[in-house]
Amino acid sequence: MAAAGRVLVYGGRGALGSQCVRYFKSRNWWVASIDLAENEEASASVVVGATDSFPEQAEQVTAEVGKLLGEEKVDAILCVAGGWAGGSAKAKSLYKNCDLMWKQSVWTSTISSHLATKHLKEGGLLTLTGAQAALSGTPGMIGYGMAKGAVHQLCQSLAGASSGLPSGSAAVAILPVTLDTPANRKSMPDADFSSWTPLEFIAETFFDWITGKNRPNSGSLIQVITTGGKTELVAAHL
Repeated sequence: MAAAGRVLVYGGRGALGSQCVRYFKSRNWWVASIDLAENEEASASVVVGATDSFPEQAEQVTAEVGKLLGEEKVDAILCVAGGWAGGSAKAKSLYKNCDLMWKQSVWTSTISSHLATKHLKEGGLLTLTGAQAALSGTPGMIGYGMAKGAVHQLCQSLAGASSGLPSGSAAVAILPVTLDTPANRKSMPDADFSSWTPLEFIAETFFDWITGKNRPNSGSLIQVITTGGKTELVAAHL
């Protein structure tokens, strides 16, 4: 049976990425995972080589995705890689955490954007993962805020006519507050989970946008706000 669609999930071994892989596979989509480790549930995996050189990592991933896809185009590229680290400008861990945040959010988003120029169908969708907190200052998490702010800027740049994205395609960033992941529950056991966004909701939203349902305009920064177990998508206006 032919696949219903084709999607790349960058960060396909993380909590949200794994959910996206499962969700699209259950709908008979071909799904490739890009991450530091293989996702055995995916149709294919590209394993990212750990390195401190951005050009080296970017070229490796770009070459391997090129080999995997050949001339085939994908309906969407979902960049759901990322992570969190705190610390003020005074923190001993500032440099280390800034480096980690840049690698997890900015490197992955930049590579995903370039992959979209090569492998996304006309009219396709690229999603990036920003953060609602980074719409304003983040003094207690400097590296995280800077990295997510850069992702927001990248998304807006990609909406421009000369960005290099295929005709009719869209770049949209999701800006979650807190995602309901096992790691977050473990680190914040006393939090109000009814204000956390279920991963399934994000996967469903991506599916809707890819298939043309309520897709935001390219360049949109979409806040994902959950209150009392109910999740809303609210466009941010900078």
